Amino acid sequence: MTDETSTAPADDAAVEEEVERDELREELLASFTDALGDSLVGSHILPGKDLWIRVHPEAWREAAEVARNRLGARYFCFLSAIDWMPSPFGRSLDSEVDKQLAGEEGPAEEPVIEQGYAGGETRFQVFARVARVGEPNRFWGVTLKADVPDDTMAAHSWTEVYAGADWHEREAWEMFGITFVGHPGLRHIYLPSEFEGHPLRKDYPLVSRMVKPWPGIVDVEQFPGEDDEGDGSDSEGSGS
Repeated sequence: MTDETSTAPADDAAVEEEVERDELREELLASFTDALGDSLVGSHILPGKDLWIRVHPEAWREAAEVARNRLGARYFCFLSAIDWMPSPFGRSLDSEVDKQLAGEEGPAEEPVIEQGYAGGETRFQVFARVARVGEPNRFWGVTLKADVPDDTMAAHSWTEVYAGADWHEREAWEMFGITFVGHPGLRHIYLPSEFEGHPLRKDYPLVSRMVKPWPGIVDVEQFPGEDDEGDGSDSEGSGS
């Protein structure tokens, strides 16, 4: 009885540790680390769900080659970019009720850039999703990301590794102003050629939303209650 009781906590801890581990993604991370060495600068495993890997900007294309040609991730899902800078316009597009629900009180604190899983050092990052499919019980996906240097705003193109990255890089170039070195032809997809600016940057002013309220913003008003002041009604004595 005593021995069983004393070992129970250790057994529980072992079970908990086993649940939190993800051997498939740990093995995958080890493979990327072996292939990329010091060029792999950050990672994060969410057990049972996903793996994020951040590589040095100069290794961005190499990461694609490792994923596809060495580890068999032949399925290209998407490539995009993100601007981690908090909007300098604040929460001007939120309704008052949204702010109340979020618990906002008083002046907002100074915004801080946070680059999400696997970290980062720059305002802009490129990221992509690729996967290995086709083998039972060996399916996996990985999100690869890299910092975009502030002084060059450039990243190596993935088009020679994943042909499907072509339009994705054109969109990121158009919307964020990131140049993809080696891309066969960066040109506009959505915007006219004379358009100035990059609409998905956080500091790009969406003037139309400032002039006219955004349709999705609705301030909810309370329904009149029985005890509202000044309504002059008496639910029990009305009509008498």
